Amino acid sequence: MIHYDLVNVVLMRLPSLNAIRAFEAVCRHGSILKAAEELNVVRGAVRQQIATLENHFGRKLFTRDGRRLVPTLQARAFAEASGAAFDILQRAAFELDGTAANRIRLGVPSAFAVWWLMPRVAAMQASLGDTVDIVPMTIVEPLQMHPELDAVIMGGEYRPAAGITALRFMEDEFGPVATPSLAATLSRDPVAMGALTMLASRSVPKLWDEWFAESGTPPVVFSRAQEFEDLLLALAAARSGLGIALAPRASIEDDLKRGHLVAPYGFISRPSGYSFCCRMPDAKRPAFAALSGWLLRCGTPA
Repeated sequence: MIHYDLVNVVLMRLPSLNAIRAFEAVCRHGSILKAAEELNVVRGAVRQQIATLENHFGRKLFTRDGRRLVPTLQARAFAEASGAAFDILQRAAFELDGTAANRIRLGVPSAFAVWWLMPRVAAMQASLGDTVDIVPMTIVEPLQMHPELDAVIMGGEYRPAAGITALRFMEDEFGPVATPSLAATLSRDPVAMGALTMLASRSVPKLWDEWFAESGTPPVVFSRAQEFEDLLLALAAARSGLGIALAPRASIEDDLKRGHLVAPYGFISRPSGYSFCCRMPDAKRPAFAALSGWLLRCGTPA
């Protein structure tokens, strides 16, 4: 009886789900009007739900940046958790009524999604139909940390986890890349890179260290380093001539073919490659098998 009383107390302290839904929509859009359009309600209703939530927590949840509403630091964390929770509820509801038995929410590193997966997405849909929702991930984390996803593509070492099936579907190479004009200033000795700005990504913070270790190259002391939130931004900076970045080849293959980037010291094998990691409930086994087979076919060199 004490257990149920405790649960009831906790549930009574939760704010209205309608208020949370309105709040989460405003956070995504930065606008009450756009949130109201998404939810198919009038703006006054959204304002009222936000006021209800602010009264519940006893604090303001937004600041203004021009005409845009920006959640506070604490509110942003709550919005991210709310979005993930709604995703979980929606997926569970679809599975309960059988309408999403074959649909997969696939988390993909943003650079890999843009430069490797998206050029092949038409072929993927031709082979699998419209069964995969691609969710770009700025920071790639193990699937067990993302209950809102069915599967993720992981680059680098994968450590097995209970209830997660992993398939290594593609090898990869990695190496330093820069524009042809910057690369032309370098000598054959990698120590020459020290004169350039090292471009790094917080989403894969050990990529440079891994390359030095795997290539047998002594770590280079760079004159300057610049960090970006994810690899996609670091590679964009390299493409603009800002410095030299460490890139998995799969993420910049198109740039190499077009001559936008070159690899002055070549590429070395990245032993861990890429893995497709998924939960595999019985209802989705056919969809996972089809996606796994497609990834293997595309990831195997011709």
